[in-house]
Amino acid sequence: MADTMAANPGKRDSGLASEDARNAAKEVRARRMRAFLFVVPLLVFITFAFVAPIATMLFRSAYNPTVAELVPASLDTLKEWDGVDRPSDAALTQFAIDLKRLANDRTSGRLAEEINRFMPGTSSVVKSTARKLRRVEDAELQQSGVDLLIEANEAWANPQVWRALQEAGRTYTSSYYLTALDLETAPDGTIQQRDTKIYLKLYGKTLWMALIITVLTLILGYPLAFYMAHSSTARANFLMVFVLLPFWTSLLVRTTAWIALLQTNGVVNSTLIALGLTRDPLEMLYTQFSTIIAMTHILLPFMILPLYSVMRGIDPSYMRAAMSMGSRPIPAFLRIYLPMSLPGLSAGALLVFIISVGYYITPALVGGTDGQMISNIIAFHMQQSNNWELAAALGSLLLFLIIALYWLYDRFVGAGNIKLG
Repeated sequence: MADTMAANPGKRDSGLASEDARNAAKEVRARRMRAFLFVVPLLVFITFAFVAPIATMLFRSAYNPTVAELVPASLDTLKEWDGVDRPSDAALTQFAIDLKRLANDRTSGRLAEEINRFMPGTSSVVKSTARKLRRVEDAELQQSGVDLLIEANEAWANPQVWRALQEAGRTYTSSYYLTALDLETAPDGTIQQRDTKIYLKLYGKTLWMALIITVLTLILGYPLAFYMAHSSTARANFLMVFVLLPFWTSLLVRTTAWIALLQTNGVVNSTLIALGLTRDPLEMLYTQFSTIIAMTHILLPFMILPLYSVMRGIDPSYMRAAMSMGSRPIPAFLRIYLPMSLPGLSAGALLVFIISVGYYITPALVGGTDGQMISNIIAFHMQQSNNWELAAALGSLLLFLIIALYWLYDRFVGAGNIKLG
């Protein structure tokens, strides 16, 4: 064998090269595996803290099996119902039997809550009827369940109540998304606008307030970041301490401080009255004004930091060169410096806007009724009304809205579209 290899040096070199290639490929795979193992904890964290909650929210926004599990037999009898006239006697009798069973199991309240979400006012109808049917014998329900049901409450003769029951009994439904968009399903199956618009106005107010907060942080943060970027290192570091100081204080404390400042007998009103600028205290707390002012103060560092990081890297000689060639300071700033600072401006604006849209604590504490945002309504449905499905639908629409706005922003205003004039 050795004589053969010695007689064919080209074959020997080819074998050595092939073995080196295999060893190199094995080393690359080992490095990739080590790198992947380092990333695994981050992937697990992202999965459980980000992907799983969003997936659960999207699933809950269209999935609600509560009514289907409580009265499956009644829903089966309603499958052939035309939705116009009162359902058949068999359907009413079966529902009376199911309602008595739920009353004995003390679960009729859950059914009442679910139906009430699709037709407000039916909760008391279901609960009162359940209390009356609890004392009726099963044989009597089988014979005259229709009469007993309508006698307990005349609302059961109304087809709208049964349409609400049928709608609530769908395991997978788009009704929560329709409600979140102030839409509803008409008796003929078409989608129509609700009489009162609640959520669309709230979405619009949330976006408008977020835009105002973004503009205010830009107006306040851009000059400060510019001054810090063109100051000495010692002075810039000194000012940076004040920029980062809010992060060292609890968000709850910062928000509560604004309550002390803006309340009727607070610092601001007391100062205005003492200076003779007003005779009566101004209503500043629990308004949109208080929410915007407090959130602007809280989110201002998120605008300053991206701006400062970009401005620090801009060479001042560009401005000097433009002015040495005859340009005035303001046109030189608008044509040279401003476009070069747009990456930091766009990053700060996007960061402040997205945080503002989903903010909860500050509007809840200082906003009152007028300063509430969509996040407060989502929290209300989760914590008080227990309508998790509607809360998930509102949250999902907010997520889709943010993704769409980000796509539009990146498409038309993103850093990749910035061109120096």
